[in-house]
Amino acid sequence: MSSTLSRFRIRRPYFNALQIPCGHPGCKRFFKTPAGRTKHRHAAHPNILPSPAIPPGPSGSSPCSQFYEPDEMGEGFEGSGDGESPPSSTSEIETEFYGHGDRLYRNYHTKLNACPCDKQGKFLPQNAPPQPNDSNPDDWTPYDERLQFETAELLFTRCEMSVEQINVLLDLWAASLLKYGDSPPFASARHMYKTIDDTPLGDVKWQKFGVQYTGDVPQVNPPPWMSQTFEVWFRDPRSVIHRILGNADFANEMDLRPFREYSSDEGDRQYKDFMSGDWAWDQADIISKDAGTHGSTFVPVVLGSDKTTVSVATGNNEYYPLYASIGNVRNHVRRAHNDALVLIGFLAIPKTTKEHASDTAFRKFRRQLFHSSLATILGSLKPAMTKPEVVRFGDRHYRRVIYGLGPYIADYEEQALLACIVHGWCARCQANRANLDVDALRRCREHTELLFQESTLSVLWDNYGIVGDLVPFTNDFPRADIHELIAPDLLHQLIKGTFKDHLVDWVGDYLKATHGTRDAERIMDDIDRRIAAVAPFTGLRRFPQGRGFKQWTGDDSKALMKVYIAAIEGHVPPEIVRTFRAFLEFCYLVRRNVISEQALKEVADTIHRFHLYREIFKTTEIVTTFSLPRQHSIKHYPSLIRLFGAPNGLCSSITECKHIRAVKKPYRRSSKYKALGQMLLTNQRLDKLAASRVEFGSRGMLDGTCLSATILAIAQACPVPPPDASEPAIANTKTGEEAEQPALAGTASLLTYYIVAFTERKRARTIPELATELAVPLLPDLIRRFLFGQLYPEDPRDASQIPLAGCPRFEGRISTFNSASTRFYAPSDLSGIGGMQTEFIRSAPMWRGEGPRLDCVFVGTNTNDPKDTGMRAYDIARVLSFFSFSYRAVTYPCAVVRWFNKIGDDPDEDTGMWMVRPGFRPNKTPWIDIIHVDTIYRAAHLLPIYGTKFVSLDIKPWHSYDAFRAFYVNKYADHHAFEIAS
Repeated sequence: MSSTLSRFRIRRPYFNALQIPCGHPGCKRFFKTPAGRTKHRHAAHPNILPSPAIPPGPSGSSPCSQFYEPDEMGEGFEGSGDGESPPSSTSEIETEFYGHGDRLYRNYHTKLNACPCDKQGKFLPQNAPPQPNDSNPDDWTPYDERLQFETAELLFTRCEMSVEQINVLLDLWAASLLKYGDSPPFASARHMYKTIDDTPLGDVKWQKFGVQYTGDVPQVNPPPWMSQTFEVWFRDPRSVIHRILGNADFANEMDLRPFREYSSDEGDRQYKDFMSGDWAWDQADIISKDAGTHGSTFVPVVLGSDKTTVSVATGNNEYYPLYASIGNVRNHVRRAHNDALVLIGFLAIPKTTKEHASDTAFRKFRRQLFHSSLATILGSLKPAMTKPEVVRFGDRHYRRVIYGLGPYIADYEEQALLACIVHGWCARCQANRANLDVDALRRCREHTELLFQESTLSVLWDNYGIVGDLVPFTNDFPRADIHELIAPDLLHQLIKGTFKDHLVDWVGDYLKATHGTRDAERIMDDIDRRIAAVAPFTGLRRFPQGRGFKQWTGDDSKALMKVYIAAIEGHVPPEIVRTFRAFLEFCYLVRRNVISEQALKEVADTIHRFHLYREIFKTTEIVTTFSLPRQHSIKHYPSLIRLFGAPNGLCSSITECKHIRAVKKPYRRSSKYKALGQMLLTNQRLDKLAASRVEFGSRGMLDGTCLSATILAIAQACPVPPPDASEPAIANTKTGEEAEQPALAGTASLLTYYIVAFTERKRARTIPELATELAVPLLPDLIRRFLFGQLYPEDPRDASQIPLAGCPRFEGRISTFNSASTRFYAPSDLSGIGGMQTEFIRSAPMWRGEGPRLDCVFVGTNTNDPKDTGMRAYDIARVLSFFSFSYRAVTYPCAVVRWFNKIGDDPDEDTGMWMVRPGFRPNKTPWIDIIHVDTIYRAAHLLPIYGTKFVSLDIKPWHSYDAFRAFYVNKYADHHAFEIAS
């Protein structure tokens, strides 16, 4: 019996070690299988070449020509290089060409030009090398080896394991190593925590100070808050900023000099990262009046704060985090939620009894506590705001640094607190709260101080909206004006404020006022069905029940913006639709990664149209006034963009996302009792692990993986002798996906732009089978005409005009696929740091067990007119199937598509979107064709033109493209679609 059982015992698979090197120069990654190496090569080392099949984008160049930009010009300088004074330029402006093809040029500030120096602050000669890295490449202190560091990082940062789980894992690990006489990297969770705490890197200690009321206290029944001490926890912002400046990961992602960027063709100025704005340049002009600052690096300190709730169920626990960043870091790095934005404090939240909560004295104390706390926390930066200090940067150069208070990221309530204004007034201009949209002068520190001298507190409050008995924290720092430093806030001002809280609610009020409550509810139900019936699209959030949910998030509002305008059309007047169009176009324009002066003219036009068409809500008595601070903020965006660059680098969504890592997750990991101290310790450990990764990575100690590094070390210590020629060679036993596949001719384009997914086993394997599956009887004829076009591209005749007998015949096997992926340059969207975005296009007969999903795509047209941009350069098609086949040793990746025809020569005037409808051939059959995947640019999203009819409950998202006769090309699907579908 035992022998019988042993025959059927399941063999335990062996661990397949990483043993196949990448092979790309400079890459030290290893892989288990050739298939894994191939996938890595396509993702990490793409061989990107321009494709003539893809038409030029809106800027007039192929989208793929913008995939990679060369490194910026060096920070070199002209001068004697004697080490005593900063090198200077003979001209007032230094100009350098920048970007791909020298299409841009930058004028750099000549006085604050970030000259390298030594540790003592003496400037170095031109092209002097950086200071050598004196760190030992084998020093893992306080860790014993790489395995120990990566284990700590995995368990604490990535998996967020509890103490009990870590101890159980280490016990199991020890049990597996006991027979070998070895032990796991840590003895216990306590040992791991102590090792992390001993890390010298990133060690910026938390400190605290107490604040107490010092004014007059009533003799009888004094309020309890007057005797309380409120604690403020903080970290030295100066040390934190030194960490950011010295981060090697940011060495090539910083702008060290203020600059102004222009197009080489039209001379049109454009705004991108923070240092491209006027504010940084103007501050440099002011600072450089002192000759002792010449050659320094201006570092604007960007601040942000916002209350957040971690647990409503256990007592509404609130925290008030304060964050800091620097303006030199580029916007896409700050948006990546990396260590470019750092938690530096927890502000106090004074609370008292309900009896005293509305007291004027308590409210004044609470406001002044906020400003006094900020002034105290930022005090260490003040000396270096007038006299430079020496700091080491990530490129290993030392530079003189001079700080300045930069923009403050905050929502409106926080802006009113910062600017010391009455709620309902504007923090930037002096427009009266009763009519905010009139032209008015901007607020400034000098004007406010003059009003203090000439007016009473009541006059300041009533006539100017100023809380006169408060002193802004910026008054303690040089060159700081809080009214100028209020940053634009895309999330709370535009998305949550104007769109969700104003426009969407006004539509509901309009429907009730026009149709009555009962009919309005029927219409709102139909709008919800329209939203739910929208076809799926990659990255588009679904609303199965419409918008009828109670708690909105910022992501919910962003997703609804993409489909709402088509859902309400037909139920509301054209003026309301045009109001939404103007507002959405404004949002997408100001959300761009790069904003030119021409784009700012378009922004001004959208503001004008928005103000014009929104009047319908006033004439129908839905609203009585448009003096709403969040909506009024739209007026200031053109000037704010000129000051601070593209607003997407200063949006409060950055700090909101940071709440998760810095506040919410550490709170969940705590015992919930006196949680703040535990949260501070968690954040400190996270920072130490992050700093260690940066430091070890800069030394080249983290190349490859831990396993590949161990294998390499063993191979170097014990080299394997060459095989004996008398011994037979071991055959390669890898099969299937593990076997290395030879490169096929004609697949370079496929790998560059399109990576087809795994072959589906249940799909068609021949053209007749695919014709039956798709119900396209003429598919064999279409593939013959497709082959003619591929084999004879110079033939001027259209393939459809060629007699079928003159087309090559194909009767071989095919591979059918359910999806494909495309990579394109979309820096304005949530993409990688390099601006690259990968998108999947689906063509599946069954998607998530619900129904078919056949996505639509943008296809490059055959026009040779370089003036054709946007939708004029593309056609719309629906992908019925992806497949590939080989003919004469050439592989052709293809797609069976159904074409759509454009309706009209221009977009719809109300929605701003192009309209299309399914195309038909002259014999009234659907216009179906076969195209090469290289002609596909990216996925397109279509919204049905619903009209005035109510949508049936039976229509599901997978029915959308079949159930309606005409569609809008949704340019609001994402920011890249807005660029190419306008």
